Amino acid sequence: MFRWAAILGLLGLAAATGLIVWSGWSEVVDALSEAGWGIAVVAAFHFVPLSISSAGWQALAPGKNRPSLAKFFYFMWVRAAVNNLMPVARIGGEIACVRLMTASGMRRNTAIAITIAELTLSIAAVFLFIAGGVLLFALRVSDKNVTLQLVWGLVLSLPLLAALAAVQKIGFFGLLSRLFRTMFRDKWAKMAGNAARLDRAVATVYRRKNRAIACFLWQFAAWAVGSVEIWLALVFLGHPLPFMEAVMIEALIQGSVSVAFAIPGALGVQEAGFLVFGGLLGLPHETSAALAVIRRCRDLLCYAPALVVWQVQEGKRLLIK
Repeated sequence: MFRWAAILGLLGLAAATGLIVWSGWSEVVDALSEAGWGIAVVAAFHFVPLSISSAGWQALAPGKNRPSLAKFFYFMWVRAAVNNLMPVARIGGEIACVRLMTASGMRRNTAIAITIAELTLSIAAVFLFIAGGVLLFALRVSDKNVTLQLVWGLVLSLPLLAALAAVQKIGFFGLLSRLFRTMFRDKWAKMAGNAARLDRAVATVYRRKNRAIACFLWQFAAWAVGSVEIWLALVFLGHPLPFMEAVMIEALIQGSVSVAFAIPGALGVQEAGFLVFGGLLGLPHETSAALAVIRRCRDLLCYAPALVVWQVQEGKRLLIK
């Protein structure tokens, strides 16, 4: 899996580089020079939606002694860093965070359950956010073919969302257990019990409806606030757009990234999305390409330090053992 992710990442990087060169390398560099320190401002602002999302995750944690918001921010920071900068098909961050949460004293079943529930509620929230962006796009842009394709993309993703919810209701880990028991017989018996407890833990999280609703609302707010990054970047690039158009771009880019979840960092796909949707909203190619580069700079500035901190922490844990 790691090998295929690395290959897809290299292909995506080549595609992203090609798109930026096609947009006019010197013009893109000039646009980025115009933005200057504004790139750092955009990167710093990203910690705002990250904090909001962390609050949504914390809302699912049970008990009065749950980890602080600062700890959940750290978990989210590392999780996003792994998913965005490493070839893990955007799921390795969740595994890393379960390890961090258990190391901080949280029970393993609880850590897994609230992570799965938060991921599911975040997917539902971003779907609603993308749907709103598509609606705004349909009202703003007269290209009916593109709008129809976006609507069909939403329609086709609905069964996947329904299946994700149904599998968790039936018992995701129990289904895996039955599958593996068929394959490995008695060797899987020990894990089967753990699977049942995990399914009960996930069900317990969803039974706390107020907490689940709070998580969903926090996650939706995080996606919406993320649009400010687009708006700020365009202001620094000298091509400001109305805030609702920044919302459209952010929503449609998130839709593109979601489709390309298997490609590390959605390399190439994200850049193509900025060029296509930015162009439809009247942005010059070089500005759209510079916007895509700023998004990549944001990821490096925000998440590379998280990987360093995480690795230092893991190294200390190994030395203690």
